[in-house]
Amino acid sequence: MEVTVFNIKGTTTPRKAMLDDSIFAIEPNDHAIYLDVKQYLANQRQGTHSSKEKSVLSGSTKKLHKQKGTGGSRKGSIKNPLFRGGARIFGPHPRDYSFKLNKKLKKLARKSALSYKVKDNNITIVEDFNFENPKTKNFSELLKNFQLTRKKTLVVVAKIEENVVLSSRNLKRVKVINATELNTYEILDATQLLMTEGSIKEIEKIYQN
Repeated sequence: MEVTVFNIKGTTTPRKAMLDDSIFAIEPNDHAIYLDVKQYLANQRQGTHSSKEKSVLSGSTKKLHKQKGTGGSRKGSIKNPLFRGGARIFGPHPRDYSFKLNKKLKKLARKSALSYKVKDNNITIVEDFNFENPKTKNFSELLKNFQLTRKKTLVVVAKIEENVVLSSRNLKRVKVINATELNTYEILDATQLLMTEGSIKEIEKIYQN
């Protein structure tokens, strides 16, 4: 698949970029996407939530009042889960939510996500670029040139340039990512992918069969 390459001013160049059909034009596998996104979100969870059940809650174990003769219900402990300040029934405990996926499935999921973006014309190829100084204004002008100011944009580069990252970090809807760290969740979460020529080559190295 042949696509036009733009410069950072948003105008077309004479060059064309070739997108490998085995990566950018496959039949998307929705279940693979679901599993990869599920794993990504599960891996973000700290799993540090904890609650105190009756066995670990501090408090007196003395019976509150005698069993019979009060006219009220039986009460055996101040730690009763029905009382305010009492224990928690079947509460959460620290755990690891992460799980493993087959490498081939993860590759399939990412190729499927990229294919969806190409199908919807949400991928733009731009020539490799860098800024002389780290200024938010530089990155804002870049987004303005591609009419992406109000769109959630994922900028995929072959090599992380410090000035590019520093220029983008004050912008809420933008994230700069290395091609080697590309993942299904962030591909689909972004409205538009702005990919450099160099990043295309890196992606092909990783995902070609």
